[in-house]
Amino acid sequence: MGKKRSGAGLTGPQQAAKFLGVSVLSGVVLAGIAIPGAGALGLAAKGTVEGFDEIPANLKTPPLSQRTTILDAEGGLIATVYSRDRQVVPLTAISPYMQKAIVAIEDSRFYEHGAIDAKGILRAVNRNAQEGGAAQGASTLTQQYVKNVFVEEAGDDETKVREAQEKSLGRKIRELKYSIQVEEELGKKKILENYLNITYFGQQAYGIESAAQRYFSKPAKDLTLDESALLAGVVQSPSRFDPVNDAQEAMKRRNVVLQRMADMKDISQTEADEAKKKPVTLKVTRPKNGCITAVKGAGFFCDYVRNTFLTDPVFGKTREERAKLWNQGGLTVRTTLDPQSQESVNESIKDHVNQDDKVATAVTLVQPGTGRVLAMGQSKPYGFGKNETQINFSVDKRMGGSNFGFPTGSTFKPFVAAAALEKGVSPGKTYPSPHDMEYPSPVETCGDKPWVNTSHDRVENESESERGPYAMQDAMAKSVNTYFVEMISENGLCPVTEMTTKLGVIPADGTKLPEVPAIALGTEGMSPLTMANAYATFANRGVYCTPVALESITDAHGKALAVPKSQCDRVMSEKTADTVNTLLLGVIDSGTGTAAGLTDRQNAGKTGTTDSRYNAWFVGYTPNMAGATWVGSGGAKQVSMENITIGGQYYDKVYGGGLPGPIWKQAVSGALSGREAPSFTTVGIPESGGAPTGGGRPSTPNPNPNKPGKPGKPGGDGKPGGRPGGQTAAGATGGATGGATGGATAGATGGGTPTDPFPGGVIGGLED
Repeated sequence: MGKKRSGAGLTGPQQAAKFLGVSVLSGVVLAGIAIPGAGALGLAAKGTVEGFDEIPANLKTPPLSQRTTILDAEGGLIATVYSRDRQVVPLTAISPYMQKAIVAIEDSRFYEHGAIDAKGILRAVNRNAQEGGAAQGASTLTQQYVKNVFVEEAGDDETKVREAQEKSLGRKIRELKYSIQVEEELGKKKILENYLNITYFGQQAYGIESAAQRYFSKPAKDLTLDESALLAGVVQSPSRFDPVNDAQEAMKRRNVVLQRMADMKDISQTEADEAKKKPVTLKVTRPKNGCITAVKGAGFFCDYVRNTFLTDPVFGKTREERAKLWNQGGLTVRTTLDPQSQESVNESIKDHVNQDDKVATAVTLVQPGTGRVLAMGQSKPYGFGKNETQINFSVDKRMGGSNFGFPTGSTFKPFVAAAALEKGVSPGKTYPSPHDMEYPSPVETCGDKPWVNTSHDRVENESESERGPYAMQDAMAKSVNTYFVEMISENGLCPVTEMTTKLGVIPADGTKLPEVPAIALGTEGMSPLTMANAYATFANRGVYCTPVALESITDAHGKALAVPKSQCDRVMSEKTADTVNTLLLGVIDSGTGTAAGLTDRQNAGKTGTTDSRYNAWFVGYTPNMAGATWVGSGGAKQVSMENITIGGQYYDKVYGGGLPGPIWKQAVSGALSGREAPSFTTVGIPESGGAPTGGGRPSTPNPNPNKPGKPGKPGGDGKPGGRPGGQTAAGATGGATGGATGGATAGATGGGTPTDPFPGGVIGGLED
C-alpha cells in the first residue's frame, strides 16, 4: 500500500479502493474512475455514498449549438453563421464504418456493459496504482458523452470549461451518476448518436456531420472505412492527430483504429491491412462562418439581421439571453431581402464606385407600407482586409453603423415642408428667400426657451441668381436654403422635431435632434436606412412603418419563433403626403434630381449635398419602393469630393443629383424591372398662394417608357459631375448652424459646443 501523505489521509489509489468497496456494498457500482497518482488529487466532497445520493438525478442536456442558416425572401442562402459548426444528424445518416470505428477505439465493450465497465475500471485503477499516475482511463462512451454535455453547457466560459474537464474524482462521480440515468433513459443507439453529434473533431468541427464535411467535403453517411477510422482517431486528441496539420501522425492513429476494429471482428484483417495502405487523402472545406461568408454582397444585411436579433426584446429580455439563443444556433432565418433588388443594388454600386476609391457609397431599399428591407449594399465589402470594413454605412451606430451617420444636406427639407403642411401652411406659401440672410431670431422650440441667434450666424443660397420670392414648389425643386430656413423659423422648431420623431428620423448616434433652425439644411448625421424608411412614409400616403428584416425563424426542431412585426401608424394626413409627393415629383421633373428620373414609372425624390462636398445624397421613391443613396467618406478623415475620380470617372464637383442620383436610378430600375408601376395621387399646387397650377407630373406613367437599363456616367450635360442641363447649384456655404441657445450642432460657434465630427465648416445644403 502506498504511504499516507502528511495531513491528507489516504493516497488517491487507496481512496479509490476504499470508495469502490463502499459503493459496491451500498449497491452502487462505481466505474470509469481514472485516479491520478498519490498527491495529485484528493477525494472530492461528493466522494461518499451519501454525497453520491445528493447529486441530482436528472441530467439537463442543453440543446446542442448548431449552425444558423440565413435565407433571403425566396429561400436562397445568404450566409451560414454559428458559434459552433455542428449539424445534428440521426444515426441512420452516419456511416456504419464510423459507428464501429468510434466504438472500437473509445469503448470496445460499449454494448456489453452498463453505464460503467467494471473490468475496465479495475484494470485502470490497478495500472494507475502501479505506475503512480493517470496512465490509463476507463471512461465509457456514455461517461464521455456526459462530460461533453458539461462542456457544451459551459459554452465559451473558460472557467466552466476547465471545471467540466478537470481530472478529479468529484467530476468522475458526477459523470457516473448521470451516466446511469442516461443509460436507463436513452439506450445504446441513442447514446452513440448523441455522442457522435456532440464530440469535437478538431478544425472547428463539432459532430460527425460537420467533421465529414470539413475533412472530406461529404456527408457522414458516405464516409469510407479508412475515412471513418481517421476521424475516430482524431477524437482522443484533435490537435495531435489533426490530419490537416500532421498527416503522418494522423495516419498512425488511423491505423491503430483499423487494427482495433479488426481485433474486435468489426472488419476482417484483410480489410484492415488494405485500408492501412491508403494514404491520408483529404478534400478540405475550410471553415466558413459569419457574415463575411454572405453571398450576393449581403454581408452588411446579414450583420443587420444579427444585430436585429440581438437588440429586439422579442428574442429575450436581456442581450445576454438573446446572445445565448443566437449562439445556440440551429435556426433557419428567412429574411426580407429581395434577390432581384439586392443584385440590382450590387450592380449599380459596382458600376459607379470602386472598392478602392477614396470615398464610398451605400444604398438601401425598403418597401413602403410594410417596412420590409429589400436590399442593402455598399462599395467597401464586409471584411477585415484592405478597402474592406465591418462598419455598416446603411444603419445607425447601435446596429453596427458609423458613430455619427452622415449629414443629409437638403434631403431633410421635405420633413420641414411636411411639418408646415400639417400645421396648415399652404403649399403656395411664399417667402422672400434672399440670396443671403441672418438666421431669423427668436424661434420657438418645444420648451419655454426660444432659440436666439446670438452669434449673428448667416445662411445663403449657392448661386447669386437665387433670390426670391419663391413659393414652395420652386423652392423645393431648386432647393433654396433661405426659403426653408424662413419656413422653419416662422412655424417653429417643435413641429419639425415632432414630425421627424414620428418618421423615425433620429440621428445615427442615438442623440436627440437639436432644436436649431439649421437642421433645415440637413446638419445632423443620419443613416441611409433611416432616410429611405422616412421617405417611404410619403410613398405610403402618410403611414409610417418601422423597418423589418425578418420574415420568419424556426429553431432546430422546426418550431416557429416569434419575430418582430412592422408597426405602422399614420403620422401625417393623406393630403400632406400627397402634397409632398407632388412637390418631390417636381424635383425629378425639372429640379435638381432630373438625373434620377426613371423612364418607365413615376418617381419622386430629393437631392442633398453637404458643405465642402463631404457627403452627397439622393433619397427617392416610387409608390412601391423607397431608397436612399449616400456617397462620402466613412472614415475619420473627410474627403472633399471636388476634382476627384470615383469609379474611374472624373468629377470637378460631386452633387446629390450628379452621382447618388444615377446610382439610385440604376439600382431601383433593376429592382423594379418587370414589376407593377403604380402611380402617385397628386394634388394641385398653387403659385404664390394663388390658384393651383395642376401640380407636378400627371397621375399616369409615361405611356411609351424606355426599357430600364444602366444609365450613362454622371453629368447630364456632358460635364462630369455637373448639373444636368447646365444648372447651377444652390445651397449654404459658410454660416454656422446655430448659436449657443437651443443646443449647437456641428460647426456651431461658442464655448462648450460638441466636437464637430465633420470638420471643415458648416454643413450646408449644396445641391445638384
